[in-house]
Amino acid sequence: MIKDRLSPKYVVIAIVVLALLLLLRKSVFYAEPGYIYHVRTVTGDEQVVTDVGYHLFILGRWNAWKRAMTVQATAATMGDQVNAERESSETSASLPPLSIMFLDQVDAHAQATVRYSIPSDEEAFLNLAHEYRSPENLLRTALIPAFKETLQANASLMSAEEYYSGGRTEFNSEFEQQMAQGIYLVRREEVAVESQRKVSGSANAALGTQQQEYGDESKTIFVVKKVLGEDGQARRKKQRFTEFGISVVDARVTDIKPNNKFVERMRLKQKASADRAIAREQRIQEEEQRLLAIAKGEREVAERQASAKVEQIQKTTEAETEKQLAITQATKLREEATIAAETAKINLEKARVEAETQKTLADAEAYQKKVILQADNALAQKLQAEIEIQKLWADAFARRKVPTNVFGSGSGSGSAPTGSDSETRAFMQMLTLDAAKRLNYQREVDSKK
Repeated sequence: MIKDRLSPKYVVIAIVVLALLLLLRKSVFYAEPGYIYHVRTVTGDEQVVTDVGYHLFILGRWNAWKRAMTVQATAATMGDQVNAERESSETSASLPPLSIMFLDQVDAHAQATVRYSIPSDEEAFLNLAHEYRSPENLLRTALIPAFKETLQANASLMSAEEYYSGGRTEFNSEFEQQMAQGIYLVRREEVAVESQRKVSGSANAALGTQQQEYGDESKTIFVVKKVLGEDGQARRKKQRFTEFGISVVDARVTDIKPNNKFVERMRLKQKASADRAIAREQRIQEEEQRLLAIAKGEREVAERQASAKVEQIQKTTEAETEKQLAITQATKLREEATIAAETAKINLEKARVEAETQKTLADAEAYQKKVILQADNALAQKLQAEIEIQKLWADAFARRKVPTNVFGSGSGSGSAPTGSDSETRAFMQMLTLDAAKRLNYQREVDSKK
């Protein structure tokens, strides 16, 4: 039974199946996203696979190249690491912090990260694959050395004091530019710089405050000058990997830690700077206090001057007002006197004219009366007076009271009056003559005139 089961027929089938499995294993692979595959077939052909999925190449070989490779110098602990995916040494490189030297001979440990992008077109990728054969060789022989060289060259462009005094951003920008475009060709020079602060001696007491300067107060600094080409642009050492289409996606300097001596020196400098700032503030405060005292004194003087000026102006104004009032009053009185004199003169002239007018009128009226009287001997007036006298006597005669019966004797010359009409008329004529005598006029008409 066992021999039947191990017949040659079944053995051949098993061998064929195993051979097919081995053939498929060497011919089929799955293309992961984010990778480029360099495939070599059994016939000697080369192909570049960028599509995601399964691919069949009979008895072919392939290398997986990650589209972006990372070189990083970091001192992160296990707790600080973030592993979204596991990367092999062929796709990235993790280095310890690199030792760099600043322009002022201060050494430090720098942490930085650079991410490279390999070409995706077939010709450039095949050229890269032929040159370096594997991603590991590319990292070890091209990307990591370029990373180290550029970081150290970038540190030689700046002093540590400049970096920690505000040059961090410039340092990072220069690092990214040099990684992408090439390293600057530079020339380092020592330059003697004269200090702007002059120090005076105090040994010669005869000079007093006019001391002579002593000491050169100069210091030597290092200056790095970029070598310029004929076009005036800075010359660069090109990055070797850019010739194969590799580009820098991102370059960052994340941290730089100088040596302990520099840290101590910076701490002392910071303290001295803080003390100097405090002293400067105190000096400014004292100066402000001095200026405040001067300002207060000037303000008090100004207030007194202003008060005296106001009082002076007030008195001057009052005196001027009194003067103007006196002048106005005198002018008023003078004008009133002038007006009174002119008024009196006018009144006098008016009175004189009126007197002359009255005199003239009186003379005219007297003359008129005289002429009239002389013309008719005042006949009209005399007649009018006579009429009025007769009216009076007639009225009186009419109003006399007489008895109804009168007894008397005849009207002889020796008889007593009895009140008859004749007696009354005689009495009235006597009164008329008496009145005419008192009026001093003649009742007769002057026939001579």
